[in-house]
Amino acid sequence: MSAADSPAGPPAASSRHHVAVIGGGISGLAAALRLARAGVRVTLLEGGGRVGGKLWADEIEGAPVDLGAESVLARRPEAVELARTAGLGDSLQPPAATAMIWTRGELRPLPTGHTMGVPGDLAPLAASGILSADGLARVARDAELPPTEPGEDVAIGAYVAERMGREVVDRLVEPLLGGVYAGDAYRISMRAAVPPLFEAARTHGSLAEAARDLQERAAARQQTGPVFMGIEGGIGRLPLAVADAVRAAGGEILTRTRADELRRDGAKWTVRAGGRTVEADAVVLAAPAGETGRLLRGTAPAAAAELAGIEYASVALVTMAFRRSDVEGLLHGSGFLVPPVDGRTIKASTFSSNKWRWNAGAAPDLFVLRTSIGRYGDEGDLQRDDSELVALSLKDLGDAVGLASAPVGTRVTRWDGGLPQYPVGHLGRVARIREAVGRVPGLAVCGAAYEGVGVPACIAGAHRAADGLLTTLAEGAGDRRGE
Repeated sequence: MSAADSPAGPPAASSRHHVAVIGGGISGLAAALRLARAGVRVTLLEGGGRVGGKLWADEIEGAPVDLGAESVLARRPEAVELARTAGLGDSLQPPAATAMIWTRGELRPLPTGHTMGVPGDLAPLAASGILSADGLARVARDAELPPTEPGEDVAIGAYVAERMGREVVDRLVEPLLGGVYAGDAYRISMRAAVPPLFEAARTHGSLAEAARDLQERAAARQQTGPVFMGIEGGIGRLPLAVADAVRAAGGEILTRTRADELRRDGAKWTVRAGGRTVEADAVVLAAPAGETGRLLRGTAPAAAAELAGIEYASVALVTMAFRRSDVEGLLHGSGFLVPPVDGRTIKASTFSSNKWRWNAGAAPDLFVLRTSIGRYGDEGDLQRDDSELVALSLKDLGDAVGLASAPVGTRVTRWDGGLPQYPVGHLGRVARIREAVGRVPGLAVCGAAYEGVGVPACIAGAHRAADGLLTTLAEGAGDRRGE
């Protein structure tokens, strides 16, 4: 059980203590709220003009949309609980409809019975038509192969290909992982990205058996509720609500205030940001890895060096609004994923007006959808201008579903360096960062660069960072030996 889930809650601290939180994404906001509600004076510094990071709700042609992440994993409690704490409990909604995969020239149903694309049951996979007969036969050979030890870590694509063949990686694992990390399955750490599967693979003779065991255990825990949840009006409402809660608890939030320098002076911290100076007893760094490393060069150089090695992928989201009458009968389900091996420009398309009831209800005469473009190692299209990305998206949508109408509105949102990559060895790097940071009193880090890119994982990391500082402040701990 993490500190975030502890029935006792975070330790109490004195309002005389002041903590600076650097970074106004969901991690920084969650840490700030945890600290403020524990009685600490909090100042959050965000370099951009808004809080929320990659959670951003806005509109297109009057229809509300998410221009960043659009849902949270509901099988982990942190995001749903934070939404309820921030007053959005009644706005939580599960997605409607089902997703497809556009591969081998057709839209095909996303099969059940898999763990992040690794099949535990061959029947749904065979019925989907995603794999060829040869590909299915190769997957079935997994049961005949001797056990393969994944060691300390292994790329999930390489491990699955060794057990089940490349076709299931290229046409199922890759698009599913790409939707989360915008990465390359043959580089992504199995231990970091899918830890339950990594652990199960160490104790089962076949990979299918490991995936099937995980699904059976989930069923035994009666995890029958929605896997994902959204928020009416967009997930981007969550950071705004959390920011309001931070202010209500006495915290201060400053936007357009980039942290330029971080220095430890005796038992205090000094942050120089946007022409002002903030003095604090402790600091939470909730910024991306590069920014965090820049600020830690003087205080924690070993951590800064490790942070410099974390790579990021860039993506673009193309949001389009159509007259509903122009697309009637063409767009079914919640959208589709696209395996990179098929050579298309788009990596996925979400039919927002089918997926989210609130989206359809807010603009009944419009149909809103979006596509995603770019992933690690395949970002050349992102050099194109917005109009080209719209045109390329429309071409692929035409080939996939027969869409021929022109949109009445478009928005292109670019997330440059938006998604940290978790290659083999990532968790070892994170452990070294945490060890170096832990040697500096009154310092904590959190965010997507560490143990999880999803919203619940970011919130859990923020609570861990805040609780660690609260314990230190409550105990009145003195300086420990620095680096």
